[in-house]
Amino acid sequence: MVKSLSTIKEPVEQDLRHFEKHFREAMRSPVPLLDKITYYIVRRKGKQVRPLFIFLTAKLCGGVTDSTYSAASLVELLHTATLVHDDVVDDSYERRGFFSINALWKNKIAVLVGDYLLSQGLLLSLKHKEFRLLEIVSEAVKSMSEGELLQIEKARRLDIREDIYYEIIRQKTASLITSACSAGAASATKDETVIEQMRLFGEKIGIAFQIRDDLFDFGTDDVGKPLGIDIKEKKLTLPLIYALENATRDVKRNVMNNIRLHNNKPDKVREVIEFVQQSGGLEYAQEAMLRFRQEAFEILHTFPNVPARQSLEDLVVFVTDRKK
Repeated sequence: MVKSLSTIKEPVEQDLRHFEKHFREAMRSPVPLLDKITYYIVRRKGKQVRPLFIFLTAKLCGGVTDSTYSAASLVELLHTATLVHDDVVDDSYERRGFFSINALWKNKIAVLVGDYLLSQGLLLSLKHKEFRLLEIVSEAVKSMSEGELLQIEKARRLDIREDIYYEIIRQKTASLITSACSAGAASATKDETVIEQMRLFGEKIGIAFQIRDDLFDFGTDDVGKPLGIDIKEKKLTLPLIYALENATRDVKRNVMNNIRLHNNKPDKVREVIEFVQQSGGLEYAQEAMLRFRQEAFEILHTFPNVPARQSLEDLVVFVTDRKK
């Protein structure tokens, strides 16, 4: 049974409320336009799953400290900066049902706002001399950039194998949850063995999270969004990679031709979706997601059975069983 976020948050509910104020302060600027935009960003924040991972991990690894608030602010500032920049790169005008920054204030301002948020995160960590946290989160931003560029390169040639797919999502998607868990641990303990355990825990969850996202594209749930977005963007995800690897040469050639030349034609995209649905690709990806999730649970179960551990386990189920 998937528990609600409000139930999952209970061990760190007060900490999260205090963090919201802390984060708003970290976003403030004396420049009126910038302050207006950052206020808009704060208002449209999502479920804040990353701060929840940070505070629960810190609670499990020794307790929430002042460093935990810095870690959560740092991760959110740098994450928000990457989202603002992503919307510019993708020419996207909507995020979470709201207009994106570039839709309201154009690309030039959006890029500058992303730069501002990035620098605020760096200055915040330097101000509090949180060098270990800065190292963890900077590594995540580097990985995200490398993963995105690797995916772009491979999408052009459409030659992604399963090992390359995992490398892309480990860098592009999992790195942020990885940094949240390792930063949360690093804010509560100096024990590098514990920090590494939580890094691995976050990485496995991040990979499982992305596989779940891949499955949405093929209609595994009615999520109220168009299917085949990844196909239209020529992204080879795990269900499709498995289906192609197990197809005959003629079928594979036809599917690849649809992706390469007809990815904007709804009937051709539907053909690819049906091919994956009938090939066992969805079941294969579902099994892979559950395997990564189980490996994460095994790491988690090496820690004491306290409320924070139970909430982390429930949070893992929440992000991998979600319907949207």
